[in-house]
Amino acid sequence: MREVVHPVDYRYGSREMRRVFSREHRLELMLRVEAALAEAHAEIGNIPKWAARVISEKATPEHVKLERVDEIEREIKHETMAVVKALAEVCGKAGGYVHFGATSNDILDCTLAIQLKEASKIIEGRLMELLRELARLAMEYRSTPCLGRTHGMAALPVTFGFKMAGFASEFTRHLSRLRDVAGRVCVGKMSGAVGTMAEFGENGLELQRRVMSKLGIKSAEISTQIVPRDLLAEFICYLGLLSSSLDKLANEVRNLQRTEVGEVEEPFERERQVGSSTMPHKRNPISCERVCGLARVLRGLVVAALENVVLEHERDLTNSSCERAVVPEACLLVDEQLRTMVRVLKGLVVHEDRMLRNLLSAGDLIMAEAIMLEAVRRGADRQRMHEVVRQLAMEAIESSRSFRELLKQSSEVRRYFTEREIDDILDPRRYTGLAAELAEMVAKSVMEALGAEEVA
Repeated sequence: MREVVHPVDYRYGSREMRRVFSREHRLELMLRVEAALAEAHAEIGNIPKWAARVISEKATPEHVKLERVDEIEREIKHETMAVVKALAEVCGKAGGYVHFGATSNDILDCTLAIQLKEASKIIEGRLMELLRELARLAMEYRSTPCLGRTHGMAALPVTFGFKMAGFASEFTRHLSRLRDVAGRVCVGKMSGAVGTMAEFGENGLELQRRVMSKLGIKSAEISTQIVPRDLLAEFICYLGLLSSSLDKLANEVRNLQRTEVGEVEEPFERERQVGSSTMPHKRNPISCERVCGLARVLRGLVVAALENVVLEHERDLTNSSCERAVVPEACLLVDEQLRTMVRVLKGLVVHEDRMLRNLLSAGDLIMAEAIMLEAVRRGADRQRMHEVVRQLAMEAIESSRSFRELLKQSSEVRRYFTEREIDDILDPRRYTGLAAELAEMVAKSVMEALGAEEVA
């Protein structure tokens, strides 16, 4: 039995994403590239058509076994050449035309481009699912008042739907970014050892175009021995940005689940799930904590990807070993974060009563702005009224006296309000502004966009 060490092999990432970066699938893609190369050569007239047919027929994992590739690689210490030799030996006379004119990274960069395209599709699907849940929460709780906090302190009233709409808008941008970056990054090359296409003669550009068309990817505009690594770095940077937004969302849920806040809870399987090995009462936000922890790894991978942009002359090999770890790990960890947050949002427990209780328990102080602004609307000097209300708020905090009563006892405040008007203005449920409308606007926009795509 194979020893499993890295958590991405047994703990993180979906089966679909693992398959994209599995050794078996990588070999399958490398063989597909070799077949596309042979077919393009035959179409242009560079090799016999019968040879291309044989190569295409044999360029499958059924004929070229991973075990045989490994055996050859152990002997010659070269991965791509091991695949070439394993393919050539099952092709008979046609084997002499395998890999004609190509360099290793012609095969490897095309393989990577296909993997990135497949991974991007999985991430796109997860993002759309996450957006559906955020839009649902934004719409459902668009009018549910709760306490807004800045600097970790009570600030002003918002609605829970407004919070979720903010995240929905952020992840809508991530969906747009993904489509943009994937279109730019998922490119391959068939341009030879230093990119000049000398190996393919005057038909080099046409050969490359035909190979990329068969593989369903675009051609790099120009390349050296490899596709420029600023493209791959851009993709990993994107994943780091997406991961940080997932971290932000998960952190919000974690903070709202704190014992003293208690406004939401991530799903907990009451009948079976254990929160602590010693404290039977614990219901910890472990799913959100996992998302936040993995984001730290993702941000570190971005640095490695940026380092790979800097290579010597037409190429050195320092990026290769790094990318073998960075690319699959980044994709698998983001996949895990997305899947986890979708599950959290689908099963999120929202305590509207606790939200209202926390909002009201914050006291009248959070409505100081409302008093100040309404006084200005009624003719007060803005700077003077800010100072008056600030002094009353400080007195209330330091003396534990009622802010409401201090306002009612202030001659400057009473110049503009009756006691009843002060009571009305201090109701935080009446000071959520356009939160409900904004939440509904964003939710409908997201749902309409996703619905149109599903119909299409």
